[in-house]
Amino acid sequence: MEKIGFFDFFGSFLPPQEFRSMLTGAKVVSGEVNRESRALEAEVECQHSVPEAAVTALEQLLQTHYDLRQIRLRFVSAGGKKSAEQVLLGKPIKGRPISMEGLNPKMGTVVVEGKVFFFDCHETRRPGVWVLTFDITDNQNSVTVRKYMQTKELGGLQSAIAPGMWLRVQGIMELTRDGKDMQLAPFNIVKIGHEARKDTAREKRVELHLHTRMSNMDALTDPAAVIKEAISWGHPAIALTDHGVCQAFPDAWHTAKGKIKILYGVEGYFINNLDDRVVVHGPADQDFDDEIVCFDIETTGLQVMKEAITEIGAVVLKNGEITDRFQTFVNPGRRLTPEIIGLTGITDAMLKDAPQPKEALEAFLKFVDGRPLAAHNAEFDIGFIREGCRRAGLDFSPTYVDSLILAQNLLPELNKFKLDVVAEHLDLPAFNHHRASDDAGMVGYMLIPFFEKMRRELGISRLQEINEKMLELRPLGNKNHRRPKHIIILAKNKLGLKHLYQLVSASNLKYFKRFPIIPKTELAAHREGLIIGSACEAGELFRAVVEHKDWDELKRIASFYDYLEIQPLCNNAFMLRSGEARDEEDLRDFNRTIVRLGAELHKPVCATGDVHFMEPEDEIFRHVLLASKKFPDADKSLPIYFKTTDEMLEEFSYLGEETAYEVVVKNTRAIADLVEEIELLPPGQLFPPRLENSEQELHDMVWSKCHELYGENPPQLIVDRLNVELGGILGKYDVVYMSAQKLVQRSLENGYLVGSRGSVGSSLVAYMAGITEVNSLPPHYRCPRCKHTEFITDGSYGCGADMPDKTCPQCGEKLVKDGFDIPFETFLGYGGGKVPDIDLNFSGEYQARAHRHAVEMFGETQVFRAGTIGTLAEKTAYGFVRKYLEERDITAGNAEMNRLTLGCVGVRRTTGQHPGGLVVVPDDMDVEDFTAVQHPADAEDAETITTHFEYHCMEDNLLKLDMLGHDDPSMIRMLEDLTGVNARAIPLDDPDTMSIFTSSKVLGFENDELLGPTGAVAIPEFNTRFTRQMLIDTQPKDFNTLVRLSGFSHGTDVWLGNARELIVGGTASVLQTVGCRDDIMLYLISMGLDPKMSFKIMEAVRKGKVKKGGFQEGWVEAMEEHGVPQWYIESLAKIGYLFPKAHAVAYVMMAFRIAWFKVHEPLAFYATFFTIRAKAFDAEFCCAGKEAVERKIHEIENNKDATAVEQNLLVTLEVCYEFYLRGFHFDTIDIYRSDASKFIVTEGGLLPPLISVHGLGEAAAQDTVEKRKGKTFISVEEFSMCCSKLSKTHIEQLKALGAFAGMADTSQVNLFDGL
Repeated sequence: MEKIGFFDFFGSFLPPQEFRSMLTGAKVVSGEVNRESRALEAEVECQHSVPEAAVTALEQLLQTHYDLRQIRLRFVSAGGKKSAEQVLLGKPIKGRPISMEGLNPKMGTVVVEGKVFFFDCHETRRPGVWVLTFDITDNQNSVTVRKYMQTKELGGLQSAIAPGMWLRVQGIMELTRDGKDMQLAPFNIVKIGHEARKDTAREKRVELHLHTRMSNMDALTDPAAVIKEAISWGHPAIALTDHGVCQAFPDAWHTAKGKIKILYGVEGYFINNLDDRVVVHGPADQDFDDEIVCFDIETTGLQVMKEAITEIGAVVLKNGEITDRFQTFVNPGRRLTPEIIGLTGITDAMLKDAPQPKEALEAFLKFVDGRPLAAHNAEFDIGFIREGCRRAGLDFSPTYVDSLILAQNLLPELNKFKLDVVAEHLDLPAFNHHRASDDAGMVGYMLIPFFEKMRRELGISRLQEINEKMLELRPLGNKNHRRPKHIIILAKNKLGLKHLYQLVSASNLKYFKRFPIIPKTELAAHREGLIIGSACEAGELFRAVVEHKDWDELKRIASFYDYLEIQPLCNNAFMLRSGEARDEEDLRDFNRTIVRLGAELHKPVCATGDVHFMEPEDEIFRHVLLASKKFPDADKSLPIYFKTTDEMLEEFSYLGEETAYEVVVKNTRAIADLVEEIELLPPGQLFPPRLENSEQELHDMVWSKCHELYGENPPQLIVDRLNVELGGILGKYDVVYMSAQKLVQRSLENGYLVGSRGSVGSSLVAYMAGITEVNSLPPHYRCPRCKHTEFITDGSYGCGADMPDKTCPQCGEKLVKDGFDIPFETFLGYGGGKVPDIDLNFSGEYQARAHRHAVEMFGETQVFRAGTIGTLAEKTAYGFVRKYLEERDITAGNAEMNRLTLGCVGVRRTTGQHPGGLVVVPDDMDVEDFTAVQHPADAEDAETITTHFEYHCMEDNLLKLDMLGHDDPSMIRMLEDLTGVNARAIPLDDPDTMSIFTSSKVLGFENDELLGPTGAVAIPEFNTRFTRQMLIDTQPKDFNTLVRLSGFSHGTDVWLGNARELIVGGTASVLQTVGCRDDIMLYLISMGLDPKMSFKIMEAVRKGKVKKGGFQEGWVEAMEEHGVPQWYIESLAKIGYLFPKAHAVAYVMMAFRIAWFKVHEPLAFYATFFTIRAKAFDAEFCCAGKEAVERKIHEIENNKDATAVEQNLLVTLEVCYEFYLRGFHFDTIDIYRSDASKFIVTEGGLLPPLISVHGLGEAAAQDTVEKRKGKTFISVEEFSMCCSKLSKTHIEQLKALGAFAGMADTSQVNLFDGL
């Protein structure tokens, strides 16, 4: 037998929604009916995997529906292949899986199958005992599978299971240990095949309307995933059309890689500010003084397909006078609602004996007698008359004038244009509004001054002259009164892409009004290189069809578009609920009308899916999103998933086979063929701004500094290194270096150190140019006087700071120790293939000035803040899911909650700005050559303009200046100001400073029970309890080890479960393990591996690629051949992310300097820490003494629900505790001497600032300091009145803290005092 669609074969059967999604595209391949036994067997070919539990449920539903004794369905994949099964644990599974929907702990042994969406396997606190956990779903429900096992049982399970895999699991349902959830304890786990959906059509369609996760809180399609699916289906192209944004373009471009054509586009919020509603419709022409019939109607409601006319009123206007009148009631055949009676004054009694609609319309048309019509908001009135005539079989093809559009264009000073408002503005006579006869007369009286104004000011006097003049006036009207419609805009070529970006920029910067709006005038100005589609039901054309506008008007609207769009009936099913369509046949007719328009205008009509999620089962995630936005129909089924060609052909089969093929396949491919292959951004091609003479300046600066440090004949090692680096920099990246150099130099001139981040410290050129303090050369001595140098290249020292002091053998001068041994390749790659990314930490106090300097350097119009995209985070998504389920009284286990949460994560919520990133566009290019721009977070009044794309999308192409504000440079500046010590002269091998990383003895106390053995409290990089435990585990004695620890703490999967176990277990020393990315490359090269292979291994490991996908072929063998230990190879395979060594060195250098002040200038250190780093210093707790501080620490530690503020306070309290331990004290806050925000060093202690009072802000503190100048207060009352920004609560707190000791409460004199 021929294949028959499942829903054609079982024609009268309507299954639940979850089965409809699963059976989409399913076909009955063969079947047999046994009439005697009332049984049916059928083989069903399906594109989706149908779980056994679903098959059983479907069989039961069909048996009941068709009253059969037995139905057996055999499902096979569309490809006809059965995937091999692989036993991962236990034995093969024979039982039939059941649905997860009904799982409960009393079921005992069960078999389930589904897709893994979460996996974890780790060793518990009990050595040798592992817990394997994964969540699995059949898209009806989810369950957690958990098993505890010994190391020897684990086998390869740890790497055999991964999210996305399909498994069949047999085990026992049980409660979790806390009794709050259930889980499946497995004894058999089998990996099973799963046939993904396929597009089996011979010729594939192209999807021209698809939304990704970048459509704000509306769509869930992962651009990379849907493009991969389109590629696997053999689609030649796919469009991206997010709501008003282009932010999915970079992901799509990187994923496509030439395997599929990407059609870059947007679904814009379109306002037709040009000719959306023309004044004169129809061909008839006459002078303004000729006869025109002004009319109005009253109705039972607003919807033309549901409501009826109750009154028609009309007048004849000629030569500026009303010459005739017409009025009739119309029997609507129904009772009026109280609202309509109240609005119009028309009652059921008045309509009881009124003419029937046909009779009334015939009388009206006879009165009109072919003359032009006029009405206020004529489309409403004309629409009802037209529909009434259609039902009555009467011809109605008038020319008509809309006085509403005339009013909007001729009276732009008005904000509202209702008939009574316009009449009052024109000083017309009072009238009975909402009665047809009176309203009709008022339209006539309104036209008189309008005609006079057009004659006088526009020089026109005939009807057909009006529209052309209105095109000039329409765009000037008030945009607030135009509701945006949807429009599809596709870029045809590179010019079109730039125009698209310019439209998106303008929509955000110039026209934003709740949405980024694109006016038609702006679109017309940028139309070259663009393809314009009519969009969905919210588009201008579809709305006109739904509103039953006349054919000529529909053709006029449609003529603007390059192609017309129709969509499946399910997309517009909401119209059945809203009453805009009576039944599905109306929805089909809407699409048929558009097809007919396309044929008459010779424009292609394209069937699109308006895709909002990829797979049918993803619909539930969108329900959650819409419910979070309070949509009343959030739970209504709307299966707008990515459909196959056959599914779309089936959707449009009512158009006939030939037309369905044309709109689904032929036309969509034709539109795709119009689009060129567009390279979004040229990979690896930097377009730097221009700095005059930057190449020569950098060259000279580097060699000048080199000669200054290392003499006129520097060692060949340095010369070779600089030549290699400069060879990759000069002529390509010199502007990047020089711009950073100038910004750093300006900061130093202003007294603020600058810390480098990232791997810029790997560049010796950056060091010589003064961009970074990190010298990347191998450890070495150099003589500041005679320039003698000695390099230590045998690996005995990791950095110069750890070498012993030494005097120059040639001149006796004390040698400088320098060098941190960092390869340049970690910065620019082998051959200089990477674009440099220079990240700098400026003082938080100086950051804004640094940004201003960058703008001054390159120009106001060329510098933009780097934009960010804020997506739905897991915690927020979980809250949405929980509320969604609670509101619907649905109980779900943790696994299902997690599935629904993960399905929503990553959807765009807002945009923002990088805290320190600036993007510089060269002055001979526009920013739209690369990206659109916008205000962050849709803030219309914001001055900041950000890039539309996140910066990393353009990092190969544009200069980014990453200039964060950081506390450490601010601390150094304050410490230098307080002590006069030059921080850059602090030796990095000071023994007392180094000692605090293992012992607090030098601070005056040892092994404190609360703080532990180290003295690292309040030291950047080492202040957290996690890093202090790391210090305890490793006992660092040198600077190189501190650098390694910094790498451990910033990496992912580097310390816990990896390096820590190797060190504590005695397998390896700290310096043998991997702490920073550079360690891998240097170690592998030292073991004899090829440098380029060593670099590639480092790159793969540091990005987590090895952890995810394993080593590339040959890497393990190469390492083993060169004697790399097995534990080292296994350690590399666990790493998720690695910190650059240059970054770690820069951070530790700054931390060590700050630590030096803690040891040698303690009060200055604590004053600085509390001023700059203490996020929650509260005098009430912090100044109450050591015992009180200790009590508060324990109180917060024992509070499982401690707030973020309390957690911040905990960190500050620890530092206060240490402050007290060292014998220091806090002075009482002094209303005369306390600073507004800074702690002041006093004899043996610190004077807290005013802002240390709880809730007292900086503005009030500054105001108090200003107002107290030169004053002496005799009472608290006087102080309070003078310092008026302090609240009553602030005064009471100051009093409790002793700030008013000895001061009277009031200034009143008591006559009896002293008696």
